[in-house]
Amino acid sequence: MAFYLTTPYNRMMAHRRMFNRMMNDEWFGDAARVAFPLDVRDNAEDYEVSALLPGVSADDLSIQVVGDTVTIQGELKVEYDEQATYLLRERPVGRFMRTLRLPEPVDSAKVEASLKDGVLTLRIPKAEEARPKTIKVNVN
Repeated sequence: MAFYLTTPYNRMMAHRRMFNRMMNDEWFGDAARVAFPLDVRDNAEDYEVSALLPGVSADDLSIQVVGDTVTIQGELKVEYDEQATYLLRERPVGRFMRTLRLPEPVDSAKVEASLKDGVLTLRIPKAEEARPKTIKVNVN
């Protein structure tokens, strides 16, 4: 007969492992497996978002701008020969989504998007009230 020492710490770690598995697999599914890096540059007139999305076509992308929030979602499709034997299958496949919040309001009607060489570039103009203004001082 085997005896196992149960402590509050062991129970806590077991719950933590279970929670991590659940968060990585069940709730987020493929979205947790396909991650992509972003750069966000703050220019005077707009924000420039660059996302590294190699292998993703423009038809498989959806971009939504609401208020100060930008959401990029899509699907990375890779066709594998199911009859073949692979030594490695590391390329990510599946749906992905990333949401970021910008520090100032934007003009969502004027957003421009382009995809070239696996890099998605968004130009998101700042709302007029968020743009810097130059005020001339009159001398009397």
